[in-house]
Amino acid sequence: MPQSPLKKICFVVSDPITVNAFMELHFKYLSSFYEVHLVANLNHGSILNTSSIKTVQHIPLYRSIHPIKDLRALFALWKHFKTMQFDAVHCITPKAGLLGMLASKLAGIPIRIHIFTGQIWHTKTGISKWCFQQLDKLVVRLSTHILVDSHAQRDFLISQHILTAGNSQVLGKGSISGVSPCKFSPNPAIRKAFRNKYGVSDSDTVFAFLGRMNKDKGIFELITAFQKLNSRYSNTKLLFIGPDEQGIQSSIDASLSNQTIFIGHSNNPQDFLQMADAFCMPSHREGFGTSVMEASMLGLPVICSDTYGLSDAFIENQTGLKHTVGKTEALYQCMENLYLNPSLTKSMGNQAKQFALENFLADTVSTLWLKFYQHLFQQQKPVTI
Repeated sequence: MPQSPLKKICFVVSDPITVNAFMELHFKYLSSFYEVHLVANLNHGSILNTSSIKTVQHIPLYRSIHPIKDLRALFALWKHFKTMQFDAVHCITPKAGLLGMLASKLAGIPIRIHIFTGQIWHTKTGISKWCFQQLDKLVVRLSTHILVDSHAQRDFLISQHILTAGNSQVLGKGSISGVSPCKFSPNPAIRKAFRNKYGVSDSDTVFAFLGRMNKDKGIFELITAFQKLNSRYSNTKLLFIGPDEQGIQSSIDASLSNQTIFIGHSNNPQDFLQMADAFCMPSHREGFGTSVMEASMLGLPVICSDTYGLSDAFIENQTGLKHTVGKTEALYQCMENLYLNPSLTKSMGNQAKQFALENFLADTVSTLWLKFYQHLFQQQKPVTI
C-alpha cells in the first residue's frame, strides 16, 4: 500500500532574520513529519539554514507600507499558494500575516494560521491606530487558527476586541521559540575574550540591549538613562546588539563614544551577551520578549518596561526590575540599583536562569508546535495544549 504524501506547511515571513532567530528548531522538529516550505524576502541578505526546509520561495514582502509593492506581493503569494496547494499556511509578523492570510484564503488553503508577536498600533493614536487595529481584525477573520506568543498579549488583544477567548490560544506558557540552554550558557572564557576585544575591563559594569534598534524599543530612553548613569559612574558601558533601523548610533553624543558598543545584527548574539552584567528591555510594545528570556538563560538580571507583553518573561523583584514604560528616570533608577548592588545583580541573575530553565526551554516549545500541528491535521479545528 503506497504511503500517504506528507502534509505541506508553508511559513511566511517578511525577513529571514525571523527564521534565524525563532524558527530553526521548529522547522527541524516539523520536518520529520511534514514538508516545511518557506516564503520570505530574500533581498534582506540574511543567510538561511535551509537543511529542514523543502523549498524557499523569494517574494518581496516589506515590513513598512508600500501599496504597489504590497499588491504585487499579494498576487505572487496567491499564485504560489495555488501552484503548491499547501495543506497549511502559517504567517509570522504583521505584514506577512495580512498578505499571507488574504492570499491563502483566496487560494483556498484549508488551514490558515497567524501568530501574534506584538502590535504595531499599540504606540499609535487616532485614525492611524484604528486603521491598524482593523487590519489585525481582518487577519483574525481570514485565519482559521490564531496563536499568540504570550498570555499577557492574548489578554490584551481580547480586551481590545481583536480576539476572543474562543478563537485564540497560547502554546504552553508562551514564547515563539523558547531558549536553548546549550546556546545561551554562561561561558567565562568567551566573556573574557569578548570583553578584552571591545575594551571592557573587569571593573566595568555592562548593560546590554538585544533587538531591533528603534524608537518603539525604548532606545532613546535607554541612551538618556545611561548617559546620566555614566556621568556618575564612569565604569559603566552600554552594549547594543541588533540592526540599527533609525540611524541611532550616529545620533549618540560623542562623549559616550567610548562607553557604548554597537555590534549590529548577529546570528550569534549569545557570544556578545556574555560581556554583559545586566540586560535592559525598555520597549514600548512587545509580544513576549524573547531577548529577555535569552538574557535570563545566560544568568543576567533584566530591567523591563511595564508594557503588557513583557510581564510573562520575568518576575518583578526576583528575576529583574520593572519601570514605567517611557519613563527615563525610572529606568535610570533601575540601572543604578543594579550597579550599586552586585549581590542583588547576582541573585536576580541566578533566579532568572532558573526561571528560564523551568518555563521556556526551546525543545519544550518546539514539541508544543509539533503537537499543535499533529492535532490540527487530525481534527482540523483548534485544540488546547
